[in-house]
Amino acid sequence: MRTAAAESLRRLLRRPLASYYLVLGSAGLLLVLGLIMVFSASSVMSRVQFGYPYYFFARQLAWVIVALPMAWVASRMPARLIRKFGLPMLIVAAMLLMLTFVPGLGVTRGGNTNWLDLGGPFLIQPSEPAKLALIVWGAGMFALKGRLLTQWKHLMIPFVPVSGAIVALTIGQHDLGTALVLMAIVLTLLWVVGVPTWLFGLALGVVGVVGAYFVTASENRMSRVVSFLDPFSDFSGTGYQAANSIYAFATGGWWGSGLGASRLKWGQLPEAHTDFIFSILGEELGLPGALMVLGLFFALGFAGIRIAMRTTDTFTRLAAAGITGWLIVQAIINLGSVLVVFPVIGVPLPLVSYGGASMVVVIVAVGILMALAKEEPGAREALAARKQARRERRRLRRIRA
Repeated sequence: MRTAAAESLRRLLRRPLASYYLVLGSAGLLLVLGLIMVFSASSVMSRVQFGYPYYFFARQLAWVIVALPMAWVASRMPARLIRKFGLPMLIVAAMLLMLTFVPGLGVTRGGNTNWLDLGGPFLIQPSEPAKLALIVWGAGMFALKGRLLTQWKHLMIPFVPVSGAIVALTIGQHDLGTALVLMAIVLTLLWVVGVPTWLFGLALGVVGVVGAYFVTASENRMSRVVSFLDPFSDFSGTGYQAANSIYAFATGGWWGSGLGASRLKWGQLPEAHTDFIFSILGEELGLPGALMVLGLFFALGFAGIRIAMRTTDTFTRLAAAGITGWLIVQAIINLGSVLVVFPVIGVPLPLVSYGGASMVVVIVAVGILMALAKEEPGAREALAARKQARRERRRLRRIRA
């Protein structure tokens, strides 16, 4: 029976559109689950602050409605067209990052000046589009160089200096969590493009030294690192969030307390609907819910790696690997912080956490990943055949009618 199931799975994965539907299915389920959990985790705070329980859910749903058509358009673009957007996206992202340093435009939240006030309800986090822009631009730039990539200087210039400038702007906002994600994106692209091992090791070492320096240079960050080893040693201080995250999972037990029945969301766990939404999910849905999230991220990561490995186009391979590396590394950092495996770093869980700019950019990135899945051998032909089959069925129904 196991052999038959394994053979059926292999047959499904051999289909040209397997990656396309894996991305669509896993990302779609994470998005739906995220909307449900945002409503559950934020309902109490919404009622207290705004008088009704749907405030944060309605905003999240509005951002999703805005993002889905953009992702649909992106999913229908050929890779060569997506590639052309790389440089304009990077320039706009860099300009938005620099505007956060302008007094009156940059907004400080949680000690990080990483928000940009554009007036009215338009408050965005420029580091989020910078992630996608860096991937698309970097993949296009490496693809353009072609055979020159056999020379190490062409592997590093201009990608490393430009990436370093984007990371420096993010660190200047005091947002070390996002800077770590950006560094992970840079390392992913360098690894996939084929940087020599010694050079990759050097880049990894530089990232480690820079990260260690900025952690030790900040008393707040150092206290987070120390308290994460034993959150209960400073329960009312730096360990408060991590300790209450542990309490959330403990309160839910193996099978969870039930959807909507969280106790920690009643003001005890800060950022319950954003960075620590997985704690509320674990409390309400228990181990099955937590494993479902992990399984969906595994499926998304598997599909992204599969796209990168099966394509013959350099841009597609690098862009797919970059997007996949970004989403999975950010998910690992978030889940590690919530489960107190890592210090509390403060990045959202992709497709699940509340957040406008991050949600829109991630959904568009998923749309691009779906477009890249069509570059796999036989994928476009399979899509064309399905469209033709649908047209034929509609024609037959009209004849019968």
